[in-house]
Amino acid sequence: MTNGPVLIDLEDREPPVSVSDAPPVPDMPVPDGQAMQMAARLAARRPSRLARWFWGLASAVVGAMVSVAAWDFVTGLLTRAPILGWIVTGLISAMLLVLLVIALREMAAIGRLGRIDSLHRAADTALADRDLGQARAVTKQLLAFYAGRDDTQWGRQSVAERMEEQFDASGLLNLVEAELLAPLDAAASREVEAAARQVATVTALVPLALADVITALTANLRMIRRVAEIYGGRSGLIGSWRLTRAVFTHLIATGAVAVGDDLLEPILGGSILSKLSRRFGEGLVNGALSARVGVAAMEVCRPLPFTQGRRPSVRGIIKNALSGLFRAKEA
Repeated sequence: MTNGPVLIDLEDREPPVSVSDAPPVPDMPVPDGQAMQMAARLAARRPSRLARWFWGLASAVVGAMVSVAAWDFVTGLLTRAPILGWIVTGLISAMLLVLLVIALREMAAIGRLGRIDSLHRAADTALADRDLGQARAVTKQLLAFYAGRDDTQWGRQSVAERMEEQFDASGLLNLVEAELLAPLDAAASREVEAAARQVATVTALVPLALADVITALTANLRMIRRVAEIYGGRSGLIGSWRLTRAVFTHLIATGAVAVGDDLLEPILGGSILSKLSRRFGEGLVNGALSARVGVAAMEVCRPLPFTQGRRPSVRGIIKNALSGLFRAKEA
């Protein structure tokens, strides 16, 4: 068998495909911060009246069962082994005493949060009415409120020395802001930055379905609690939950948990969003929404309203929190 030239018919060959004929690459969907939005809805959700009745009655029934069982156990033990029965009675009494102390602390924590809220409203009224007398009364209450805290000693001394030099309500409250509350504002901002950084990192790096939601909820609960403690709230378990629900309810009512261009621009910058993965984009948005929650918590927990120019910038907090994790390219 001889090898010879082979004739190839090219008439039926398809025309070459041009790059311009290729379909466009679909744009990456814009992240919407689902974890933070779901955490906000969970925290702000108020149980129905039927659910509150159910859990109230269930708690009463369980409490009665536990009390009767404990009583029967102790009385029976006293009959069988008196010494051991008295030991168990002492342990139960100590537990009840601890529960009473916890309840008193919860009541005191709720009272401190209410005191901060009353100071906030009084300061608002003093500024609106330009009432110097009321502003001085608020200032004296603030000095008494922060008495005993070493981190406010210098600020309290400065305000007390210069308080009589102020002749209008806004000037006096501005002095209190600058000398007494400015260090507390800086500490609260650092807490907000840490929470935003944690939420962004977990969302971006952990590909689990509920991990980002759980992290967002727990990190924001802890952040709100820490912000309240910085401003002197010292919120307990019940007070922290009430405060958290109030913050998230306010955010949902005002639409602050929605994602907009003003939120994405300072961290993503121009078209960089289309170059990031979906997980990293979600991490950025969830961290930014956490910063919004933190600023709202500062406004709620602060005993004085922010004057013009002193309210923390959400953009600034986002940049400080996420600059070490994600670098936005210049346009």
